[in-house]
Amino acid sequence: MQKKSHIVKHIISIIFIIIVLSVFYHFYQKYNYNDFVKAQYTLGLTNFERDSQVKCGEANSYKIENTDYNDAMFYETVQVTPNTAYRVSCKIKTENVQSQHENTDSGAHISISDTLEKSDNVVGTTDWTQVTFYFNSKNRTEVNVGFRLGGYEDSCIGTAWFSDFTIESGIADESNTWNFLCVLFDNVDVTFEEGSTPKNIKLQLTQIHKDDVTNSMRSFASSMQEMSLGKMKVNYDIVETTTPITKMSYDEENGYYVSGYNVKEVIDPYIKQGKYDHIFIAFRSGDINQEKNLAKDWIGLGYMEYRGVGFSNIRLPEDDYDYTYKYDSRINTFPEEVFVHEFLHTLERNAEEYGYERPELHDNEKYGYQNMQLIGLKNWYQDYMNHTIKTQNGTIGLPSEIYTKKPAKTSDFSFSHKLNYFKEPDNIIEELHNMVEKVKILFEQIGQNN
Repeated sequence: MQKKSHIVKHIISIIFIIIVLSVFYHFYQKYNYNDFVKAQYTLGLTNFERDSQVKCGEANSYKIENTDYNDAMFYETVQVTPNTAYRVSCKIKTENVQSQHENTDSGAHISISDTLEKSDNVVGTTDWTQVTFYFNSKNRTEVNVGFRLGGYEDSCIGTAWFSDFTIESGIADESNTWNFLCVLFDNVDVTFEEGSTPKNIKLQLTQIHKDDVTNSMRSFASSMQEMSLGKMKVNYDIVETTTPITKMSYDEENGYYVSGYNVKEVIDPYIKQGKYDHIFIAFRSGDINQEKNLAKDWIGLGYMEYRGVGFSNIRLPEDDYDYTYKYDSRINTFPEEVFVHEFLHTLERNAEEYGYERPELHDNEKYGYQNMQLIGLKNWYQDYMNHTIKTQNGTIGLPSEIYTKKPAKTSDFSFSHKLNYFKEPDNIIEELHNMVEKVKILFEQIGQNN
């Protein structure tokens, strides 16, 4: 009788253990994020879980639900080799994803935490969508690759599911030939607020504007090779679009300007070709900034990037006969100066991100360079580009290596190597092993806290 009772107790114990393990396994499957770290800007507004009902493949998807406007992500620290191209891919499904503010670069996407480097967004309600993100590691040895609902610029509400993660390294293009795209926007049709009254500005390019840009781009290509003493070569394409600029971005320093996100419908197809290293957009902006009591006199704006590619504004004059972009031996022999200046802002930014010391591009007067008749700041730009600005401690300027540091793009992945990150367990044995390891870590942490 005692033996029978002992067997019954043993069976009950086994059943109890099985139930506990089943409950724990269910909990583990629902909330285990493998090696990912979960983060949210405002605590209590986001739910993270693994979803067994909405999934793309066999593995449970990773679900982020923002119950209110928030910026949330899960990320993994990836070891990278400096100056190497990387490509990260995943599939994203969304439900009722929307940004808190209009005209912001946010949604469900892939990004590197604490940077502006990111992929395209998935917003609204969508089925599974393939998303790809390219980046160059520059001087970094590790980055936090995140899968995000929100953004650096804005917060989002809604739900996003992420699945099928991959990361691969490529071979960065280290040639000194840069490919430029110049997009001529024939039309501007922007409405902005002036007090409580919306105001609409419509502007058009003339054929004279278009000819001026074409001539300036031709001069820019030859000048960059000449002024860099052969350290850099330029190829370029000019395209014209009748799709109007209907949105502009704004900040206190620059007033209204056009970001890459403002014209994404036009430039995204060119970005996805994986050909271009820098994009100029040329347009008329009229008196928008003057209307806002922001009498900014910029005719170009640089130091920007869009999807990892350098991006610059070229504002064309209101007067067809303005000599800013026209060659005239008596007035202006350096009409490509705006293009040179704005692109040098990209090289300046790259040099900073690669960890090189360099002077500020706008510090010409500090080093004794003045704006001269006919040639503007050409002498300053040439010395800046060739590291020949004289100081008491030697010469300074851009390092020669910077001319081979270009954005990551599809052509860098003709031969790629898949990295062992974001890996899901291959079978139940691996899954149970991972679960046991996490339980061990949990108990170790509890022991340390006590």
